[in-house]
Amino acid sequence: MTVTALAGGVGGAKLVHGLDGLVRDLTVVVNTADDAEVYGLSISPDLDTVMYTLAGLANPVTGWGVAGDTRVTLDAMAGLGERTWFTLGDRDLATHVVRTGRLRAGTPLSRVTADLTAALGIRARLLPMTDDRVATMVDTPAGRLDFQEYFVGRRHQDPVVGLVLDGIETAAPAPGVLAAFADADVVVLAPSNPFVSIGPILAVPGVRDALAGTSARRVGVSPIVGGQALKGPAAQMLADLGHEVSALGVARLYVGLLDVLCIDEEDRALAPAIRDLGLDVVVTGTVMGGPDDRRRLAREVLDAAVGG
Repeated sequence: MTVTALAGGVGGAKLVHGLDGLVRDLTVVVNTADDAEVYGLSISPDLDTVMYTLAGLANPVTGWGVAGDTRVTLDAMAGLGERTWFTLGDRDLATHVVRTGRLRAGTPLSRVTADLTAALGIRARLLPMTDDRVATMVDTPAGRLDFQEYFVGRRHQDPVVGLVLDGIETAAPAPGVLAAFADADVVVLAPSNPFVSIGPILAVPGVRDALAGTSARRVGVSPIVGGQALKGPAAQMLADLGHEVSALGVARLYVGLLDVLCIDEEDRALAPAIRDLGLDVVVTGTVMGGPDDRRRLAREVLDAAVGG
């Protein structure tokens, strides 16, 4: 079975980890619109979260960063007067130093990512959504903020008035992205933020059409459980941007792009309304803790695809 997953963030990385244990031919298209330059280095937070998770390196408490990492460099920078607002451990910094050097030498992000994943022994193919610069900008009452300033610097406390994807009009899908939809038996939309993780991937010219037109069975997992996001600002963004904060609200965003939506047991009562949108519904436990939960949910996602 050939599977393509769209992912970003911790929840997406967890499901991808589960899929990786079950599928030999797995491609993951990852959001890069929250990439940023921090401390002079090129940071790809979503790519790194997926990469570290698949490599078995991710911090199990935070879901991001490297387990057991130290912060000697960051503490030394603080001692030199640097505002160390963005936490990067020493092993994590090594990734960013290597990436930055390769990018500045002219190597595209997709090639750099392939080399990093190979070095870490990752079997799945990780693809950035694009090799071009795309940046999520968050409009708030305080003004327009770079995504990392909104998310990390200000701890996503600002109300969200709107979102802008700077550079998206001229971006091209990274090599292999469109083929990943054409070649897939199953496409999975991970339980990632629909606005700032999945949304930017779909906004890359050609990607939404590729998903809408694929012959693959398309299965998504709601990132909202019981009206709450398990992590991050997805619930806040749904509310601020005028959507219902529920699995049904998520389903409405994906009409025409999914065949099946997996929702949590807590949201079972929403299943009929979601079916009325033309989607099949699988009700299961969508909260993932350790590896066993991830594999279980991944198996249910794949079963939902085959069952269709």
